Amino acid sequence: MKKSLFPCLIAILLQSVCGAQITDPAITSWILSASQTGYNGISANVQSVNYTNSDVYVTCTCIPGYDVGPWTANPNTPANQNFCFKIARTPEENTGTKTKTPLGHVGVWTNGVSVFNALDAQSYNNQNVWFRNAYFFEGVSFDYCLGHPAPNGEYHHHVNPVCLYDQLTTTVHSPIVGYAFDGFPIYGAYGYTNTDGTGAIKRMTPSYRTRNIANRTTLPNGTAASSAGPAVNTQYPLGAFIEDFEHVQGLGDLDEHNGRFAITPDYPNGTYAYYVTIDEDANPIYPYSLGATYYGTLPSGNTGPQSGHNTVPANATHFTGNTPSTITTIFSEKIVVYPNPTNGQFEIKFDQPTQNTQLFIYNTSGTLIFQQADIANVQTIDLSTFANGLYLLRLVDENKQINSQKISKQTSN
Repeated sequence: MKKSLFPCLIAILLQSVCGAQITDPAITSWILSASQTGYNGISANVQSVNYTNSDVYVTCTCIPGYDVGPWTANPNTPANQNFCFKIARTPEENTGTKTKTPLGHVGVWTNGVSVFNALDAQSYNNQNVWFRNAYFFEGVSFDYCLGHPAPNGEYHHHVNPVCLYDQLTTTVHSPIVGYAFDGFPIYGAYGYTNTDGTGAIKRMTPSYRTRNIANRTTLPNGTAASSAGPAVNTQYPLGAFIEDFEHVQGLGDLDEHNGRFAITPDYPNGTYAYYVTIDEDANPIYPYSLGATYYGTLPSGNTGPQSGHNTVPANATHFTGNTPSTITTIFSEKIVVYPNPTNGQFEIKFDQPTQNTQLFIYNTSGTLIFQQADIANVQTIDLSTFANGLYLLRLVDENKQINSQKISKQTSN
């Protein structure tokens, strides 16, 4: 494969000339609204994406494009939040004291819905010592998509946003499902075994576990609690409160922030990334998405009272989505895709043996529609269930070299 292509082809979308298309996942990963409406006829998903050299501005209603509700024992109603969140394009690690993930939004899912942390804003006997786990105390009010509205109408997810992506796809790397407000991506539940982008796909496991305690008299760091919590029993089992969990370095794949630095399909040079965490039965497990602190530096404007209403700078560029018109065939001559155009099925053939090569297919809106790891030297792909039109193929080999090509699906009447 052509090493000269590698500096150009490192993005979620494919391009034929460096700079011909926007390739920054922080710009391209959002689900842009196409006049779609959601709950109560409110405009859904992300309304606009604008960017400068340093930041991406995501304007959204906080209403998803899929159906939500009902919410048992929750009288709140989703409402348009008119948010504008700011995401850094070159996020940096906070090398000082880490910033706590606060109450309220701590990030934004790719459909413009708010990410909340594990807390539910209440504590045992209002003493601010034993803080309640939202999944345990409020889970009954979650809808099918595992979300619910706050008193201000802000629809949000504390845990895995199951309607946003296919969490049951366990053989390929999960997509980006959101961005934390420190600028680092949030992925779904599955990633590469190894941080260098190699190995089998596996469920990302957190490095937290419930503590071995019968009475809530000490905190996870071993110090005495200023006030005792309720005894561990059937009403308040372990896991009901955030302080029931302890972090054990190296216990799982992820660190105390619930992330790790790794190569991903969208960041072939590597990035720090958070992951949503679920158990083997796909149930959410603590800390669910972000941990108690951010890994990176947190800019102002996204968190705190009345936050999420940043102003798009006058010099910002409006992103309308990448179009296929600038994309040409740039596959190596050692790789053949045929037939092209296709009526549904086509083959990818390599003239030399290949190992650990991954295939990604995107539609012209930049949405990943198909993904497969470790494809064979002759691989048959079936697009029969997808609409006619152009699709973008990307192949990433074990050396992280990338080839890409457009393919046209044309079904005759």
